[in-house]
Amino acid sequence: MSTPGSRQSRTESRRRFLQAGTVSAGAAFAAPYVLTSKALGDAATPPASDRVVMGGIGIGNQGKGDQANFLGRPDVQYVAVCDVRKQWRDEAKGRVDAKNGTKDCAAYVDFRELLARDDIDAVHIGTPDHWHAIMTTAACRAGKDVYLQKPETLVLRDGPAMVAAARRYGRVVSGGSQRVLGDYRGIVDPIWAGEIGAVKSIDISVGGPSMPCYLTAESTPPDIDWELWLGPAPWEPYNPGRCNGNFGTGGGSWRSYVDYSGGSLTDWGAHHFGGAIFAADLLELQPAKVTFHPASADGKEAGYVSVAYPNGVEIFHNRPGRLRPTPSISHQSAIQIVGDGQPREPKPVPAYRNGEGSIYGDFIECVKTRQRPFRDIELAVNTMTAPHMIGIAYRLERSLTWDRAAQQFVGDDEANRFIDRARREPWTLS
Repeated sequence: MSTPGSRQSRTESRRRFLQAGTVSAGAAFAAPYVLTSKALGDAATPPASDRVVMGGIGIGNQGKGDQANFLGRPDVQYVAVCDVRKQWRDEAKGRVDAKNGTKDCAAYVDFRELLARDDIDAVHIGTPDHWHAIMTTAACRAGKDVYLQKPETLVLRDGPAMVAAARRYGRVVSGGSQRVLGDYRGIVDPIWAGEIGAVKSIDISVGGPSMPCYLTAESTPPDIDWELWLGPAPWEPYNPGRCNGNFGTGGGSWRSYVDYSGGSLTDWGAHHFGGAIFAADLLELQPAKVTFHPASADGKEAGYVSVAYPNGVEIFHNRPGRLRPTPSISHQSAIQIVGDGQPREPKPVPAYRNGEGSIYGDFIECVKTRQRPFRDIELAVNTMTAPHMIGIAYRLERSLTWDRAAQQFVGDDEANRFIDRARREPWTLS
């Protein structure tokens, strides 16, 4: 038996609608009503009642790529887009309409209007990071499953809120780091096969935290809802460099600035930490200790930070090369992993649920089957605790101890202020 608002009940409603179509049509016309092949499906396309109905929120840059992956799937019926920029919104609608052969794709400025539709099963979210937690929890409350782009969290507080919403409302929420299994198999497979023994330490090379933004005010163009773009972030005047969606983190993009992103440390860090943590099988854990290593006395080497897990594995961020042991295995220069050299029993590498090489297919399969996805939100949140804690240690220039059960730093009120941040009204995280 299905529950009201569940995907099963909406599927049954769509089936009843299709079955009822001949009755209403027959009352008006002598000729029988004929369903199109698009609705009934064919060898390549399931019938409409068996497709996952989707919409997209945040359709610029990475969101555009996510849309393309979902739109191209025969088991997805894509019906709505949402973006605060008219250009992205119009282009995204155009792509959907062209694929569907209609002009029916709805286009929204405000994500709440899209979430209010009871015919949508799932959404993908590709907005700037400061929106992720609010939109994901709202989508869960609205009965939608969520594919959320990385980095899933902007601050540590975001993670438990999203996990709680996913569990409370029984939703499938997948993180969106496709590289974790796609790009890092060269280190994942040998480690899970036991070839380097137990992992002892990991060195990750990636940029640092985000920076304050001091860009000057410019006139807000008419094709962007600036208030809605800012949302929970502090109010600041419009500047195109503040909200540009390019992938740079050195200035001139939202990824560069502390109000909207964690900088390269969490942006590319989500990939590198994600791959390393998956390879080392640390997904279920969170760091217990954060150690700040000051700059060298002669100033020639910058300070760096490491995090230690309860099982003894330590991850170093940007440790000077002269201090690094010889790696047992590496992914280019970004990830270097040291094992104890004692062969271990192999373990099967977790795979995408549908057997495809696609994190998008994994998500859709889990929407259908109600399994937890490969990149379940709790695992993604655990991964992101490491770069967030590292960023806090850099800002405070001291070491920290983390209490996972309490979700706070031990005896450090100043550090605990970085766990969350104020959100501009009316936006709250609950």
